[in-house]
Amino acid sequence: MIPVEVGRILEEMRTERIRGASWLARRGAEAYLLLSEMLSGDELRRALEEMRERIPAVNRSMASLYNLARFMPVTGDPGFLRARAEEFIRLVDESKREIGNIGSELIDENEVVITHSFSSAVLEILLTARRKGKPFRVILTESAPDNEGIAMARELDAAGVPFELITDAQLGVFARRATLAFVGADNVTRDGAVVNKAGTYLLALACYDSGVPFYVAAESFKLHPELEAKDVELVERPYSRNGYPVRNILFDVTPWKYVRGVITELGILVPPKEI
Repeated sequence: MIPVEVGRILEEMRTERIRGASWLARRGAEAYLLLSEMLSGDELRRALEEMRERIPAVNRSMASLYNLARFMPVTGDPGFLRARAEEFIRLVDESKREIGNIGSELIDENEVVITHSFSSAVLEILLTARRKGKPFRVILTESAPDNEGIAMARELDAAGVPFELITDAQLGVFARRATLAFVGADNVTRDGAVVNKAGTYLLALACYDSGVPFYVAAESFKLHPELEAKDVELVERPYSRNGYPVRNILFDVTPWKYVRGVITELGILVPPKEI
């Protein structure tokens, strides 16, 4: 049985609205660290078998949680578990830094970057480009209904990166004013499709129509080794406005043909053959 303290972390992950797949995977690894401090032997083994089910169930659209559960051993040795959890956390942090370095090289002088939702990998690219002294500006969608774009705006504002916020409905209008697009990913399927915040597909279509290069930033642990686009389970969350229920599917699926490349810590992969 999973201890109450670990269960609280899983519930925190389940109810998180703004931070994405990277944060959830890192928080999940921290849950395993806590587990290694609390249990051992058969109790630990049984808890880890339960975690194999409960971690991916936090959000089945996210490959990072599926891969985290596969990465962690089912063992009675807390030291071995702790070492694996710490290794995964290092992977999360180091991957993001490397993606920042690789992705920032795509930003030329006076680039206009458009993005949707909040992605820690995209944020790292933008902040790295800023540290390199590159002049550019960013177009952000508000990313309703959870307004992840507002959270991204706060980060850019604190770093002195110029930006403007737009409503989601203006994606088509502003995509043609951009020169480059970056989005994050919660999942990249084995056949090269990108699962991300709903609205990503619309941005990809608008960029394709306007000739704007569309890149995805995703750590390698977001590449799903088995799932194909047709099998993605899209999570829907209850939502209402002024007393009326509003459909609120959290993610959409962008076909690989609209994606110029997937920026990973291993380099820029061209889907689907290099995924």
